Amino acid sequence: MKENSSTKNQKSSTLTETIINLDSINPIEFFGVNNGKLDLLKKRFPLLKILSRGTQIKLSGAQEQITEAKEKIETLVQYLERNGNVSHNYFEQILGGDDAEVVDNFVEKNPHDVLVFGPNGKSVRARTLNQKKMVSLAETNDVIFAIGPAGTGKTYTAVALAVRALKNKMVKKIILTRPAVEAGESLGFLPGDLKEKIDPYLRPLYDALDDMIPADKLGYYMSTRVIEIAPLAYMRGRTLDHAFIILDEAQNTTDLQIKMFLTRIGANAKAIITGDLSQVDLPKNQRSGLIKASRILKNIDGIAHIELDEEDVVRHRLVKAIIKAYDKENEQHDAG
Repeated sequence: MKENSSTKNQKSSTLTETIINLDSINPIEFFGVNNGKLDLLKKRFPLLKILSRGTQIKLSGAQEQITEAKEKIETLVQYLERNGNVSHNYFEQILGGDDAEVVDNFVEKNPHDVLVFGPNGKSVRARTLNQKKMVSLAETNDVIFAIGPAGTGKTYTAVALAVRALKNKMVKKIILTRPAVEAGESLGFLPGDLKEKIDPYLRPLYDALDDMIPADKLGYYMSTRVIEIAPLAYMRGRTLDHAFIILDEAQNTTDLQIKMFLTRIGANAKAIITGDLSQVDLPKNQRSGLIKASRILKNIDGIAHIELDEEDVVRHRLVKAIIKAYDKENEQHDAG
């Protein structure tokens, strides 16, 4: 695929033109019957002028939009080079990013990027730049603070790193924990015993493990306490050696709780602390301990910090738009 670019001025605003050649694929497969797939591309980027001629696509508009469209087109071209055709549905999914897992499997990946293989051979890998940075930091640091909004893969990447460490015999156990803080609902009114009341808070951790470890093996690990999932309060008084420990939803810890957690770390242990400072569920008179901890531990050797943002969102494409909308609203509120 070759590309030629030129820039021109129209009515004092600068528009960029980019021509993309589709010589390596069958352009009919790209454009679709009666240009049906090309229409999807135009719908996805309404601010761009998109023209097709022979084996070329011409994009005209703002550089930022052209860059994004070009990335999508390159992904589609790589898929067509491998497979020869792409369904209308997959074409739309790549454009919208609705299904990150499907899109992730469309193009060839470096096998060394794979963190673990799941029960059905599914590869689990860092998908975004910051997720890859998080993996890299884990290689050289024993404690990582990973902070960012919902859907950025903080917890999932952390669990994958823990499972990899266990499989590679770098640690003897995995401990996953969350503070059991009520998010607008009363814990006391939930049915069942204490475990049944607490489990809904821990469900995202179970879900991540289900993607990475076969059910029978996960059951064995849980029964033998090779893998533990427990509320943060259960960590008090313990020393955790040879373990990979993840504190999830750390924005809902107090100063004392997060200090208690950090001082549990024992010999040959690693810890990842994840949190979203936009979703603090503590009482209004309590401040998140994650804010203080990430600040005062900033310059300690062996402790790394990574901030993820909406560009790392790997859920439904609308999640990214939702996060941006809330960020914009918060900025306007703070300015007012």
